[in-house]
Amino acid sequence: MDYSKIPSPTFVLDEKLLRENLELINEVQKGADIEIILAFKGFAMWSTFPLVREYLSGATASSLNEARLCFEEMKTRAHVYSPIYFEKEFSELMSYSSHIVFNSFQQFNKFYAETQKAAHPISCGIRVNPEYSDVETDLYNPSAPGSRLGVGIEEFPDKLPGGIEGIHFHVLCESDSFSLEKVLEKLEAKFGDYLHQVKWVNMGGGHLMTRKGYDHQHLIKLLKSFKEKYTIKVILEPGSAIAWDTGVLVSTVQDIVEHKNVKTAILDVSFTAHMPDTLEMPYRPRIIGAADPNKTSKHLYRLGGVSCLAGDFMEAYDFGKPLKIGDQIIFKDMIHYTMVKTSMFNGVNHPAIAIWKENDTLEIIREFGYEDFKGRLS
Repeated sequence: MDYSKIPSPTFVLDEKLLRENLELINEVQKGADIEIILAFKGFAMWSTFPLVREYLSGATASSLNEARLCFEEMKTRAHVYSPIYFEKEFSELMSYSSHIVFNSFQQFNKFYAETQKAAHPISCGIRVNPEYSDVETDLYNPSAPGSRLGVGIEEFPDKLPGGIEGIHFHVLCESDSFSLEKVLEKLEAKFGDYLHQVKWVNMGGGHLMTRKGYDHQHLIKLLKSFKEKYTIKVILEPGSAIAWDTGVLVSTVQDIVEHKNVKTAILDVSFTAHMPDTLEMPYRPRIIGAADPNKTSKHLYRLGGVSCLAGDFMEAYDFGKPLKIGDQIIFKDMIHYTMVKTSMFNGVNHPAIAIWKENDTLEIIREFGYEDFKGRLS
């Protein structure tokens, strides 16, 4: 990727890297004889969907808008899960849905009869809470005590109501196959009897099979064994894995200020508006040509966002040389769970969206301006 050809600020997806991820995921899909679908909540850059459709046949949605996007751009009906459904939207939602998972039996009882009136078959499921996860950040842990997501075993009836054909769980976040193995042990211990009563199990997302060092053969063996034990269809819906390490956010130093011996390079991007997970999770983004400080560091710069939120910054990086106005700052791995969560807080303009094509050319997909900001408000 030739960064000198990329305007700032811009999110840039590397098409070749996306294909490599999809090829690896497809190997797991075929090796385990399961279905892997794209989770829009992690990656919804629909300009890439023609490429995605070469390897994945479906997607999961958590809202009417996502379900419609799936129908229009993935060219298929969506696997849908949401904590609640709205009566005024449900009829339209059904038209875009092949599967609908309910978060509670109350929601199932409220809407199941409607699904039977749909013009096409809809397979209904229930989300369960295995009450186990090794995710350490509570914000991303669906199994935390008192979780509103999924039904615990204590709230389950002796027999599943007629019409529930699937069980869904989602308790992982950027996890490996050994974490999944532990979850399945808990799931079988609590819900094993119910697994014999359904046609499919959706194991949600968080399966980071495109991260370096992931044990794909262990995952394939684990899934095949589970599938055969229960004579059941298995579905995975990773978000991060699809677009993991496939692109960057290109930014530029606009000013350098100093206070109390702290130098801050102020950029043309915002952490709170353009990289919210860096503050929410939190995590420290990787930057090309920069490292974490050590005792010998001499060129330390805190990175400041362009908004006026006091906390819109990252603590100092060691750039190994003095920074100057106009220098590019390139944030790595900024495609999954980043663009889907951006905002135009403070009126800060949204970075452009681009693809670095497989033929080494840059395609600007979208640029943003005042009308995008104004159109969200009234």
